[in-house]
Amino acid sequence: MKILSFNFCHIFLVAAFLSSNLTDVEGFGSLIQLPHSGSNRTRLRSKRVLYVDEFGAKGDGFSDDTEAFKDAWEVACSLSSQAKIIVPARSTFLVHPIDFSGPCRSKVTLRICGTIVAPKDPSAWHHLNPRKWLYFHGLKHFTVEGGGVINGMGEQWWARSCKINKTNPCRHAPTAITFHRCKNLKFSNVMVINSQQMHIAFTKCFRVVASNLKVIAPVSSPNTDGIHISASSHIQVKDSMTRTGDDCISIVSNSSEIQIGNIACGPGHGISIGSLGKSHSWSQVHNVLVDGVFISNTENGVRIKTWQGGGGFVSKISFQNVLMENVSNPIIIDQYYCDSSHPCANQTSAVKVENISFVGIKGTSATEEAIRFACSDSLPCENLYLEDVELLSTSGEKATKSFCWEAEGSSSGSVYPTPCFSNIESFIKLDVPSSSIPLSI
Repeated sequence: MKILSFNFCHIFLVAAFLSSNLTDVEGFGSLIQLPHSGSNRTRLRSKRVLYVDEFGAKGDGFSDDTEAFKDAWEVACSLSSQAKIIVPARSTFLVHPIDFSGPCRSKVTLRICGTIVAPKDPSAWHHLNPRKWLYFHGLKHFTVEGGGVINGMGEQWWARSCKINKTNPCRHAPTAITFHRCKNLKFSNVMVINSQQMHIAFTKCFRVVASNLKVIAPVSSPNTDGIHISASSHIQVKDSMTRTGDDCISIVSNSSEIQIGNIACGPGHGISIGSLGKSHSWSQVHNVLVDGVFISNTENGVRIKTWQGGGGFVSKISFQNVLMENVSNPIIIDQYYCDSSHPCANQTSAVKVENISFVGIKGTSATEEAIRFACSDSLPCENLYLEDVELLSTSGEKATKSFCWEAEGSSSGSVYPTPCFSNIESFIKLDVPSSSIPLSI
């Protein structure tokens, strides 16, 4: 027996065909009632499934389809019953910077089956916020899905970066997709590529499930973090792959209850807590579980990075079940982080780092130093814990080693390279069970 499979986009195409044709078939009149008069906008407002091409989108990759997306959003957000916006497959939609603002009257789903592309030329952001492209804010029970592609077309932005050309001024560039102040959000089954800067950002969000995402940009693209989490809580990122020019996942400033699992990361800069404490700022990040990650060919593995002079704390962070392949700096805490063209001055205040565990971290290191704990002179790292760690040299020729500065902690079981903690105090293993992070939405 031959089994036919359909994705959601195909199902909606069939449904649209039936709804547009069955009104002329005897016997269906009482089942399907479609309006036969009134304006096009009135007819569209009566529908719960809205195609952007019904609002004038061309989908040819050259025509500006921004207004069509705005109009579709206005209708969907105003409906009292759940609405779906469909971006059709096999079409490419050029969309300029746009705000998708809430609150909406009911739940809205954006199903991206085709491709959305940004303008290539940075001048399209003239007199606009240079940090935004697709900006979703103030939404509850919002879903983005569909199997399509979002392409930031970031090449010209990268060429203007001061990290590519030191003579250029350091300027902001857009994040491809920003979710700001969203609650009960689902984001799944979308590919995001070649963002102008960060690819996906969750800022001040609560209860998010992000899954089955592919995030891709050249390793040479500057500041193109894959997934960035800021000032958010109860966030789950799972079953996804990131290959970019910066952090695969970064967690910063006042975030908590974060769960990362089943992630493939690399190339890029690894998975990072921070940076935190820049310009004397105060930050806290706590209750983070990273469990089940494959990291390959990255500049760092699992990392905590803070600037001197900051305040706040990083606590209750667990990295576990991580496989690494040819990773530089596989395990690193760097409290002297300085992403600046000028040397950073020594300062006494610092972000406190404590209760950090690394369990089941195995693989190969591209650097001789496989474990590095460079902690603050004034606020040493406390309660660091290593268990079941094996990090061998990629080349197989040199032994790997550990470096510790003002790092207090303990280890259990087999740990290689040998730990170098400044104390031998006992430590209770950090336990951050996944069940402690209620994520159902």
